[in-house]
Amino acid sequence: MPSLYIKNVNIINPFSEEPLDERHVLIKDGRIESLHAEESALYANHIVLDGEDNYLLPGFIDSHAHVMANGFHKEDTMKNPLALHFYNAIENMKATIDAGVTTVRDTGLADIGVKMAQERKIFPAPRLNISIKPLAITGGHFDFYLNSGFDMELAYPGFPIGTCDGVEDVLKKTREVIRARADFIKIMASGGILSPNTSPEFAQFNKKELKTIVSEAENYNLKVAAHCHSLEGIQRCVKAGIKSIEHGTFIDRKTSELLAKKRIYLTPTLIVHQTLIKEGFPVWDNFADDKVKKLKEVVKIQKENIETAYQCGVKFLMGSDCGVIDHGRNLGELKQLVDIGLSPLEAIQAGTIEGAKFFNQENDLGSIETGKIGDVILVKENPIENIGSLVDNDNILAVIQDGKILKDKPIY
Repeated sequence: MPSLYIKNVNIINPFSEEPLDERHVLIKDGRIESLHAEESALYANHIVLDGEDNYLLPGFIDSHAHVMANGFHKEDTMKNPLALHFYNAIENMKATIDAGVTTVRDTGLADIGVKMAQERKIFPAPRLNISIKPLAITGGHFDFYLNSGFDMELAYPGFPIGTCDGVEDVLKKTREVIRARADFIKIMASGGILSPNTSPEFAQFNKKELKTIVSEAENYNLKVAAHCHSLEGIQRCVKAGIKSIEHGTFIDRKTSELLAKKRIYLTPTLIVHQTLIKEGFPVWDNFADDKVKKLKEVVKIQKENIETAYQCGVKFLMGSDCGVIDHGRNLGELKQLVDIGLSPLEAIQAGTIEGAKFFNQENDLGSIETGKIGDVILVKENPIENIGSLVDNDNILAVIQDGKILKDKPIY
């Protein structure tokens, strides 16, 4: 692999609001070899990217996205051939890269084959930490069985069915997902907006079921992340040992304090709800009216509650829930986090080093330091001064993964 020399950049790391000005970065064999204050002519024979005094950041980590999904429309599952599901994902992942996201914690649907394809560099894609198929209760969020008697759940060989009930069944399903090579376990601990059979305020999985899932995951040194809007559901998850709460809509101050004390992450995914309330659902979506009704209840209260969680010291992960909304809108979540109180630096931390810490990958990812993997992005503006600049993908000038340029736009 040819070495990459990135010259004339100002480095922004998640440790300081002050950039490292006028730096030159050598990436060799996919890792950051050196950071220099003085330009060197010794690297003239390598691939050279002139940053022209723009800003270099670590590649972002989206901790809640679905690279295989395009809206979770049941009509698509019913009419589209299975192959199209995978071909669409190639475009989804390229859009994710172009947005400046080099790693995704995929919270449902990406399987081991997709991860292997990324590792083999068959197409441009973020590196993946996968959960395969979320676990759900019968009649709960991600149970796609309809009252018509038709089941809209995507199924194929090697891809487990996630619906399970009772201690023995959830244990078996957890083992099936682990067998399918999951990097973490994703569960649905409350209803959701897209659910045909339930609503966000209802808790799902009882205490024994949750503890069984967590215990089995821990046998394999895996963490559990829980989709959960419901306050009762969040409280059950905390007691069971879940390490990451997704959405967290109805969280209160007391429960937020408990999350902070136990160092449980919260991934609010504010952008997905704000986008859907503004743009709505396709006119052909037969479930749109029900979704909008539930969405309004979530939007009414979520920002205020997430702000309270921040004030209580809860640690955040940046997650966009792209796949529900269009891919490539990932970094819009950073602006949403700042709007509820995080500083720009804290929002950047949520999208870089904290995402790496969840998987104990902070020695490889999440910051620009010697020895770390060469995942970096070049941007036009200093996001500490204008976090909203990262919302516009045209401001993402270059994306480098493993020292390889995956996106490179002219710098004006």
